[in-house]
Amino acid sequence: MNFSELAIPEPVMLGIRACGFSECTPIQALTLPLTLAGRDVAGQAQTGTGKTAAFLIAVLSRVLRQEGDSCAPAALGAPRILIIAPTRELVVQIEQDARALAAFTSLSILAVYGGVDYEKQRLGLSDGVVDLLIGTPGRLIDYLKQKVYRCDQVQALVIDEADRMFDMGFIADLRYLLRRLPPHQQRLSMLFSATLSYRAQELSYEYMDSPEVVSTPMDVKTVQQVTQCLYHIEGRKKISLLVGLLRRDLAENEGVGVGRVMIFTNTKRMGETLQNWLEANGIISGYLSGDVPQAKRLRVLQRFQSGELPVLIATDVAGRGLHIDGVTHVVNFDLPENAEDYLHRIGRTARAGAKGDAISLVDEEGAYRLEGIESYCGKIFVAWAPDDLLVELQRPAFSVQPRSVGRGVGRRSASGRVGAGSSSAGRAVVAVVAASPVSGEGAVVGEGQEDALSATAKKKRVRRPRRRKTADGGVSQGAISPTE
Repeated sequence: MNFSELAIPEPVMLGIRACGFSECTPIQALTLPLTLAGRDVAGQAQTGTGKTAAFLIAVLSRVLRQEGDSCAPAALGAPRILIIAPTRELVVQIEQDARALAAFTSLSILAVYGGVDYEKQRLGLSDGVVDLLIGTPGRLIDYLKQKVYRCDQVQALVIDEADRMFDMGFIADLRYLLRRLPPHQQRLSMLFSATLSYRAQELSYEYMDSPEVVSTPMDVKTVQQVTQCLYHIEGRKKISLLVGLLRRDLAENEGVGVGRVMIFTNTKRMGETLQNWLEANGIISGYLSGDVPQAKRLRVLQRFQSGELPVLIATDVAGRGLHIDGVTHVVNFDLPENAEDYLHRIGRTARAGAKGDAISLVDEEGAYRLEGIESYCGKIFVAWAPDDLLVELQRPAFSVQPRSVGRGVGRRSASGRVGAGSSSAGRAVVAVVAASPVSGEGAVVGEGQEDALSATAKKKRVRRPRRRKTADGGVSQGAISPTE
């Protein structure tokens, strides 16, 4: 289906052409005829198939037709389109796409989310005209409770990545916002997700007007253009194999990358550790997690999108919704806890018809999660790592964190002295390890280091002599036995 066949206002059509779109993707062909006719929709589609453009075209067309092509401005602090997304990065991406599609309209667009200038966003929302408001649930509720804006003029609502809202505990916040919107008969409502669960469908039936549930036909849940494989590997050799794979696929030995790689870990600590090891071995990388300051997160994303960073390490904060062109490889350094997160992760590559590779490193712990993932997404090809991929690593210079040994270790007494057992062992454990080559066998960060450092710092404990009573009632110093 071509966009020209649909009843889309000319200003929006100009934005579609400027973005280079001509043919509808499957999800757009299913939803746009319904939403342009005023029908509510709950849509499910494979990741990377154009859901964002589908709902943006619909809401922009709705508002333009309501007020005519000239589009009379909205009232101060009363947006006419509300889009709710679970993560800050997704909000920023939707804002960018919305500005591109609405470039030939007079609609005003604003995004609000945490981690950036709070007062600037507040003033932009309260003192300016905002037609399209995009935000995360927390920041939207914060401003709503302060009466910075009101929701009684909303003509179109979009809930993006609804399943993620449930996973992140946003459902109570979401219901709070939905109860303050105009009645569902007076607005166009859309709910989109890559995996449309029963919980999300229940939410749609509660707050939407008899929504049409649509799903793109697919023989398998995963993107067909993604080539999936996994390596069974010991946990202590994973970093060694990862560096070997990156050098092979990114041609790092020549200093010129041929693609971009996203590496997913389950914890932020592992992500930080992995970044240290990669950079020590000549692979430049960026890092994203939920506790990284928002301004830094945006800078890292921009550098990765521009190609300045060939590798991006991330937790699942980047696993859903983000569209980054040119991602050729996705590596699951840690297999995710559930199969749906695996589907979202590998969907960061092979977007918009391109091809991509998804590689998983399955260690002893990850093997327990593999069965659930394969039952959900299908069998994954097993590859075996040749010896030349298990490269010799250069150990990064980093501080080994001390581990508490007994109660009171490292505590200071009233006199200011360090508690027993901490003055030597504690200081020895907090030692900076000098850079040295490490083979694939020793690729686990800090393995054996702490025990060795602690052993060298141990000192014999000397017991005080026992005081014993003599036959005449006196007290004598007893000898210390060899076992003491």
